[in-house]
Amino acid sequence: MTRHATILLLCLGLAVSATAGAQTVYKCDRDGKLSYASTPCADGASLALPAPARPTTDDSAGLARQKKLADRLEKERHQREAKDEREQERAAKTAAVHARQCAALKLKQKWTADDLANASDKTRARAQLKARRAAEKLALECPP
Repeated sequence: MTRHATILLLCLGLAVSATAGAQTVYKCDRDGKLSYASTPCADGASLALPAPARPTTDDSAGLARQKKLADRLEKERHQREAKDEREQERAAKTAAVHARQCAALKLKQKWTADDLANASDKTRARAQLKARRAAEKLALECPP
């Protein structure tokens, strides 16, 4: 749809530029100062400048060039959008993996805290060490 709209706008632009008529421009010299106007000078000392020749270009070649450019730009846009989508999917997968890892570390910390609460006097020092290490790892990997 957008390609058709682009081509239509290009065609309209070519049609408008082809129908624009050239106007006569008058060059006036008053006291050594040059001025240009679309009407003759008041004192009658004006010089009508000839209209520039219309460029002789083949409109179909220009239209084909514009269509080729529009197609190339559209293709580049699609490639860019596809690349952005792939990057977003990759980032979402990475975030999901990180969230699972954090959940596992939180669960491990909970279990070590439970083990510490249920530890006997003989195993309390070891359980405290495990709980502290689990908390440190959780804080390092998954900051609050």
